[in-house]
Amino acid sequence: MSENRLPDYLDHMQQAAADACSFVKGLAKEDFLQDKRTQQAVIMSLIIIEEAATKTMDGYAGFAQAHAELPWRNMRGMRNRIAHGYFDINLDVVWDTVQAALPELLKRLPTVRQHADQEECNDRASDKPC
Repeated sequence: MSENRLPDYLDHMQQAAADACSFVKGLAKEDFLQDKRTQQAVIMSLIIIEEAATKTMDGYAGFAQAHAELPWRNMRGMRNRIAHGYFDINLDVVWDTVQAALPELLKRLPTVRQHADQEECNDRASDKPC
């Protein structure tokens, strides 16, 4: 039986989203647009989120479908745009994502993560406590 990586993927998403938000905390958009280091840090965080979302969709499709409150396809799409169009990254979109989409993701992830724990518990043998 293969190891359940779903909780890890969700944890990676949570940490990367929190990191990205912290990188821009107190920063004006104009400052972000001038700060290549912060741009790179945020973009890397987005890649981590999007890779974890892709792994979840591919390996745990039923779970992703059951938790449509997360924008799985949008996250995967953002990853593809970043990974395959690096020189065409729209920093306005990155800024908007970290200002609006990531805080919303951070609100929803704890409940989704809790459901992943419950599913893992249900999948274990009944003689093992959760």
